[in-house]
Amino acid sequence: MLDIWTEKYRPSKLSAVIGESENINRLESFVKDKNIPHLIFAGPPGTGKTSTAIALARELFGDSWRDNFLELNASNERGIDIIRENIKNFAKIKPSNDLGFKIIFLDEADHLTPDAQAALRRTMEMYYNTTRFIFSCNYSSKIIPPIQSRCVVLRFSPINKNEMVSRLKAISKKENFEIDDESLDAIYEISEGDMRKAINILQAIKTTGKISPATIYQIAGEINKNEYKKLILMALEGNFDEARSMLDKMLVDYGLSGIDIIKGMHSSIRNEQIAYRQKLQIIMALAETEFRIVEGGTDNIQMDALLAKLSYIGSEIN
Repeated sequence: MLDIWTEKYRPSKLSAVIGESENINRLESFVKDKNIPHLIFAGPPGTGKTSTAIALARELFGDSWRDNFLELNASNERGIDIIRENIKNFAKIKPSNDLGFKIIFLDEADHLTPDAQAALRRTMEMYYNTTRFIFSCNYSSKIIPPIQSRCVVLRFSPINKNEMVSRLKAISKKENFEIDDESLDAIYEISEGDMRKAINILQAIKTTGKISPATIYQIAGEINKNEYKKLILMALEGNFDEARSMLDKMLVDYGLSGIDIIKGMHSSIRNEQIAYRQKLQIIMALAETEFRIVEGGTDNIQMDALLAKLSYIGSEIN
């Protein structure tokens, strides 16, 4: 049976969670006091929100943590029924521990409807003595103010490169295979601080047996960011037909969407040292093209128009 590495190497203790030292210190102080307030964990995917919640429950409840911890995914059940049935039923049960409370963990809580959140606010008040809530979300602004005011908000950031690379090296060592620094750099670049995505890529390349940056980009369905830079510079220099051929390759051979390419171009141009005015015009052109595609424009036509616009910007500056 193939183990899923994201579960196999999920931290079991708060001290094992990487990248969130300030948040972990605060949570460890709650554990020391044997009490926690309602919490909101806000941040991008793969930054350790769920792992931290589970590690917190393990440290508070020990071996009985599963009996005192209810995990629900709000994106699957968004309506008021989840509050009336699952949550209230669990909250009514007397805690089976010495601390006197249980934890309900609501993952992707920003997907709950406003009515469901309003009903949840009342449940939080009624069962505070026996139940604590932890909300996990990408955007805390999508949690209604009455719930936010009852919670301590902890913000999670993308994992930095040094910590991610260190963890990936430790995992590869335990799995008895070696990975070079260039491949690790490629994983970090693709994952953009998402530890879950990075570990999944690491497991995938271990399974294939071919460890190289090229294999990593292929597995992840991505291309090297230098390709996006090359596409932009080609268009700016007025080589429209060559740029169009390269764009076709990205759309057809690599299977990227117009939005994928725009995001890659945006990431590349932000880090590029070019004339200030030119950079502003390029970013505005990318934003306009993204808007048109999202509103229903055809990828091919809109991306052609983008390359034409970049060629025009290049000729205007030069």
